[in-house]
Amino acid sequence: MILGFVVLIGALVIRLNADPLPLPERITLPEGVAAVAFTQGTDWFAVVTDRDEILIYDRATSQLRQRIAVD
Repeated sequence: MILGFVVLIGALVIRLNADPLPLPERITLPEGVAAVAFTQGTDWFAVVTDRDEILIYDRATSQLRQRIAVD
């Protein structure tokens, strides 16, 4: 049981230290911006950036639809 717990904690640490999930190739972020989180809806993608912005892209055209500043 202790060994199982150690393996579970080890897997969690490895997973949390891994590189973030890659964005779809068709999304290009503005220069100097890094993605922190990514989500998608039926006709859009949203990327949270390291500059406290949410960038919303159109799923069909991959064009930036909206930019929202997070205060």
